[in-house]
Amino acid sequence: MRKAAISLLGLFLALTANSQTYNFSFDGLDKTATRITDTDIFTPSKGYGYDFQDIIAQARQQQTETYKLADGLFYFSVAVPDGNYRVTVTVGSKKKKACTTVRAESRRLYVYDAATKKGEFQTYSFVVNKRNTTISLPDGKKDVVKIKPREQKALLWDDKLTIEINGDAPACSQIKIEPVSVPTIYLCGNSTVVDQDKEPWTSWGQIFPYWLTDQVAVANYAESGLTATSFYAQNRLKKILSLAQPGDYVFIEFGHNDQKEKNAGAGAYYNFAHTLKTYIDLIRARKAIPVFVTPTQRRRFEGNKIMETHGQYPDAMRFVAKDQGVQLIELHDMTRTFLEAMGTEDSKHSLVHYPAGTFPNQADKFEDNTHWNPFGAYEISKMIVQGIKELQLPLTEYIRTDYVDFDPARPDDWHTFHWNCGPFIDIVKPDGN
Repeated sequence: MRKAAISLLGLFLALTANSQTYNFSFDGLDKTATRITDTDIFTPSKGYGYDFQDIIAQARQQQTETYKLADGLFYFSVAVPDGNYRVTVTVGSKKKKACTTVRAESRRLYVYDAATKKGEFQTYSFVVNKRNTTISLPDGKKDVVKIKPREQKALLWDDKLTIEINGDAPACSQIKIEPVSVPTIYLCGNSTVVDQDKEPWTSWGQIFPYWLTDQVAVANYAESGLTATSFYAQNRLKKILSLAQPGDYVFIEFGHNDQKEKNAGAGAYYNFAHTLKTYIDLIRARKAIPVFVTPTQRRRFEGNKIMETHGQYPDAMRFVAKDQGVQLIELHDMTRTFLEAMGTEDSKHSLVHYPAGTFPNQADKFEDNTHWNPFGAYEISKMIVQGIKELQLPLTEYIRTDYVDFDPARPDDWHTFHWNCGPFIDIVKPDGN
């Protein structure tokens, strides 16, 4: 009887923890919310507070002519269990006009350049997926995602949800965090998809949530350097399958690193196609919906045309998609159109091309023709949304009403794109090429 009572108490506490709502006030205007002061520093025992202040301070000491952090930039973390959380942020200030950008976890964009007048406030809601490496299996056993060493220091796989308040003149009045049950879009892929945690590397997966309402979540499981095979071997798909609900979506973009596999059985129409079919079968067994995304192009021009560098892999994805009745977003073709429309020189401004000294300790210039910068990732995220619309996926209902149809042949002007850097920087390119 005593054991049963303890078990019931444990279940009650677990359910209570999972259903907890947090409400924090940074200016004291909402008297019903927990008032946050400068002394509220995150610790695991406290469970919430300002975070990464030492990293911000160190980055400020290393600022350059071109790399500067906004005054008022801060991170705020809350320890929460795995799950989807609706975050409601009120930006603005009684004392000053402001311009605020809100990102979460590893630089996932949710609010972009929200301008407020003195005394004006604006409220935004969005859903953030938070996860750790533990996999809970149906038989009660546990497994883990075999993350890479660099991920162990990132904000991707920890036990807290982190909000980044940034912008030209950031001002945050209130943050509310509550667990929510909504459809989830899981992302499988490599360095062109992953939530890149450090400047200036950026991928479409971390900008994609910006275009969606607070009625859907994006859970990005991609990682740099991975193939369809290594993603599976690291238990990333296993973790997704342990959480996926009927009607959830799993977007799959591979073919970029897969073409470099030389092991026995490797090849576009051999191991790669077989692995894609495995993904489809396992995802459908969970009554979730697979969607293929062909790989982004590399910036490799011959004259004014992009050279094809992915061999048979995009075609293999198309073949498997058609054979298995899987919807496919043609990102390979869209990024070719995009790069050619920008041209040989301007297209550099969509990838990590920066002169030496742009970022702290950057002794050599960046000339990376594979990995996207914030502008490039922003543009590609629009292509993903456009692909969803053109396929008429049910996900279309979750696209924000202010999204404007995007034509890759008519890119946005990179001169007008604005991005506030964070304090996390890496001068070593991500895995993959």
